[in-house]
Formats: sequence, C-alpha cells, structure tokens
Amino acid sequence: MLTRRSEERDRESLRNVYYQSRKRTFTWLDAGKLGFNDFDRDTVGESIWVCENHAEVVGFVSAEVTGRFIHHLFVLPEFSKNGFGSELLKTCLAEIGFPAQLKCVTANTQALSFYQSRGWETLSKAVGVDGEYHLMEVDGT
Repeated sequence: MLTRRSEERDRESLRNVYYQSRKRTFTWLDAGKLGFNDFDRDTVGESIWVCENHAEVVGFVSAEVTGRFIHHLFVLPEFSKNGFGSELLKTCLAEIGFPAQLKCVTANTQALSFYQSRGWETLSKAVGVDGEYHLMEVDGT
C-alpha cells in the first residue's frame, strides 16, 4: 500500500474510482445521472492524494487544504475494508492539520460509521442536493 500526491497521469484512474464507487455505493442517487468525468468537475482546485495497491490506484482523498475540509474519500468497492480509506484519511489529515471537517450524507451509513469510529463527531445536520448530511469534525486529540 502506497499513498502519495496525485499526478496528472492518475486522472483516468481517479475518474474510474469516483464513478465506480458512487455507482455501487450511492444507491439513493439516480445512477443514470452519474458521469465518468464528474471527478474533474467535483475536485477543481483541491489537493488530491491517491492510494495504490501493486501500482494500481484504488482510492483517493481530496481536500480544500486552507479550509481543512475533506471533500471526497473514495476507495474502489472491491478494495474497501482493507485499510485503504484509513490510510488515505491519515495521510490527508497529516497534510491539512486539525481541526478538520467534512460532510457525510446520512444515507451513506457505511461512511458515517467509518468516520465515527475514527473520532469524527457530528456538529450539525442539514439538507443538500444529495439529501440530509452530517457536518462532521475531528480535532486530532
């Protein structure tokens, strides 16, 4: 397992991770509205780290560094629950610092449990385009 900053050569793999992960996991969304190139639109201006398994990009995390806000954390479904998400989160937090925040859609119960088990706490709940979400924060203590 290797985590590193993303490079332009990773773009096609990152598009695939984003598309496949959302298609299989985001069951509350209309899968027909998910596009392969959504990654480009949804990560503009963000810092991105990737996780590799035997030189294959299997996940990524993206963040708005100055605001310490994690925007995306995705791992290909066939690689989930193998430590890749934890490693990406650890790498990102080491770079952006604490306290850090993110939004997690309530319907994404697996992700919500993932963050809660790592010390993230819900600050508030609101409704956005993808439904109800938790604004979460971790302080690093």
